[in-house]
Amino acid sequence: MAEEEATVVEDRIAIEDGASEPVERKRRHVLRRSWRGIYVIWLRDFKIFWRDTPRRIGAFVQPLVYLFILGTGLQSAFNTFSGGGIKFVTFMYPGIIGMTVLFTSMFSAISIIYDRQFGFLKEVMAAPIPRTSVAVGKILGGGTMALLQGLVLLVLMPFVGGIGITFYKVFMTLIIMVVIAIGTTSLGVAVAARLKSLEGFPIIMNFLLLPMLFLSGAMFPLQGLPTWMKVLTKIDPLTYGVDALRGTILKGASITSGATSAVPISLNIQNYPLSLDILVLLGISVLFTVFAIWRFRSME
Repeated sequence: MAEEEATVVEDRIAIEDGASEPVERKRRHVLRRSWRGIYVIWLRDFKIFWRDTPRRIGAFVQPLVYLFILGTGLQSAFNTFSGGGIKFVTFMYPGIIGMTVLFTSMFSAISIIYDRQFGFLKEVMAAPIPRTSVAVGKILGGGTMALLQGLVLLVLMPFVGGIGITFYKVFMTLIIMVVIAIGTTSLGVAVAARLKSLEGFPIIMNFLLLPMLFLSGAMFPLQGLPTWMKVLTKIDPLTYGVDALRGTILKGASITSGATSAVPISLNIQNYPLSLDILVLLGISVLFTVFAIWRFRSME
C-alpha cells in the first residue's frame, strides 16, 4: 500500500509540475511505440517479399542452384584433381548455407534506397517513432528473408550424403544462421543508409561480398594458403560463420567417399572451437548492428 501511495504522489507531482502525463507512463508509451514501429517496418518488408511471387520463387530456387549445380560442378573438378576421395558437395554444403544467408541479407538492404526514392522513407522519418526502430525493423526484415532461404537448404540436410540429422544440429544451425543474418543485414543497412543511387549499391555490395565469400572457406578449405591470405581469412567475419556451420553440421559425418586417391587428402572440418566461432559472430553482429543504427540515425 505504501508503494502504491508513493506512486500516486509521484504522478500527482509530475502533473502539477506541468507534465501532461506521469513520467513512467510516458516511458511505457515511448517503449510501446518503439516496439510497434519495429513490428510495422518488419511486417511491411516481409509482406512485400512474400507477395512478390517471382521474388519468392527465386528466393527458394536460388539455394538449390547453388547446392546442386555449383556443388556438383565443383565436385567433378575436385574428383579430377583428387581421384574422387572427397565428398566435396558434403564438405561445401555448410558453406552454401552461409553464402545464401550472406547474399540475401546484405542485398535486402536495397529496400532502403527504394523507400528513399519513392518517398516512403521520408514519411517514416517524420513519423513519431524513433529512427532506431526503423533501423531495427529493417534489420529484422532482411534477416527474416535470409533465414527463410537458409531454411530451404536446411531441409535438404538428410539428402546430402554422409550427414546425419539430429535435433542438436538443427537447433545450433538455426542459431548460427540467425546471428549471421542479423550481422550481415546490419552491414547492408549501414551501407545503404547513406547511398542514394540504386546503381551504386550492387557495386559496393559486390566489393564487400565477394572477398567475404572467397576468404570464408565456403568454397574451398582454408589449408595450405599463403601467409597473407591466412591473415585475411582471420579478419573475415564470415569465416567464423562458415566454420561454425561446418563444425556443427558435419559433426560425426564422413566426407570421404572411400575411393582410392593417388594423393593423400585430409580436410579440416573445423579450424576453430565452436565457442570461439559463436563468440566472434555475436561480437561482430552487435558491432554491425550498433554501427547500422548510428548510420541510420545520422541519415539526412
